[in-house]
Amino acid sequence: MAGKITRALLLGLYSCVLVSTMFISSHAQACSSYTFSSNQVFSSCTDLPVLNAFIHWNYDTSTGKVQLAYRHTSVDTSKWVAWAINPTSTGMPGAQALVAYQQSDGSMRAYMSPISGYSTGLQEGNLSFDVSNLSATYSNGEITIFATITPPGNSTSVNQVWQDGPLNGGTPAQHALSGANTQSKGTLNFASGQAGSSGGSSRLEKKNIHGVLNVVSWGILMPIGVIIARYLRVFKSADPTWFYLHVTCQSSAYIIGVAGWATGLKLGSESKGITYSVHRTIGIILFCLATLQVFALLLRPKKEHKYRNYWNVYHHAVGYAVIILAVVNIFKGFDALNPEKKWKNAYIGVLIALGINFLWLEAYTWYIVLKRKRSQSNAEKASYGYGNGNGIGIGTTNGSNNGYGGRPHHDV
Repeated sequence: MAGKITRALLLGLYSCVLVSTMFISSHAQACSSYTFSSNQVFSSCTDLPVLNAFIHWNYDTSTGKVQLAYRHTSVDTSKWVAWAINPTSTGMPGAQALVAYQQSDGSMRAYMSPISGYSTGLQEGNLSFDVSNLSATYSNGEITIFATITPPGNSTSVNQVWQDGPLNGGTPAQHALSGANTQSKGTLNFASGQAGSSGGSSRLEKKNIHGVLNVVSWGILMPIGVIIARYLRVFKSADPTWFYLHVTCQSSAYIIGVAGWATGLKLGSESKGITYSVHRTIGIILFCLATLQVFALLLRPKKEHKYRNYWNVYHHAVGYAVIILAVVNIFKGFDALNPEKKWKNAYIGVLIALGINFLWLEAYTWYIVLKRKRSQSNAEKASYGYGNGNGIGIGTTNGSNNGYGGRPHHDV
């Protein structure tokens, strides 16, 4: 029976690891598999790295014209979207934008807007290159802008910028000034189909690496290691396997977590004027506590030592504090990075899976412990019943137990 429960526990933890693997891998919809409702076909497309956006196009080599469709998903009718070419720079000032949003009467408005600076209100105006057949659609939380353009100077390679923001009184208002909204720029080659970064995407990639390393280490592997130590050890057949699994899991989490922490320090040093004080402070505290745990293992007393109980209390308290702080800081990181909602939802799903494993294992291990106590108590009563007349049984255990009679101390 214990063997079956042990396998069930490992299966449950494996499912958590599987979910975390899915968390790491990208599951965004590829543009190449998308079919337009108007039956339009585009020979080239690319998945833009942020803001749930995609660009599709056909490039006519004889005329230099580009027929394009810019898709922006996960938006509602309270938002505007835009895609732009910047002939002179890589950012917003100087960008020549195509803007679209749904009006209060349900119709779509699509227009051109030359952007002169950061304080733009996306006013309508002519662009520095030819635009025709401009239109837009909204369906199922997705705005699509259609247009035919002649890139500036008939160039095949352009600097692109894409954006979204709120509507205020039916007109575009300023977009967010943090997270993905500051990283939505890059290069695009209509002839080769290659899309590249212009500095911002590279930095965003570093942020994503920082986030993934910390979520997997502090937010997934650490809790799994605690579950192993707290519950797997209750089963006699799992001793001492549980200990080595626990050490392996926590050591891996620490190594990966330190890499994520160091990445965060590097990002912080490169972000002059941008600080996330709470996120940074919790991260430093986490690193210190986790490092203290590692060194504390070198000072762990033997089980029979009089200070072992004190060490256990310290070890458990610091361990649970690390997990609580880690989860809090992960959500602080989500707020700072402002990724697509699916990533935050995916981690919430991982926490739910871990929580379910915790609840049923907590209930079942208490059932096992209480059952053992009853069995031991019955055995002791039976041994007293076969005494020699003076009430002392030949097989009495004098109240001793085999170490599995009560809810075990979680020595590590």
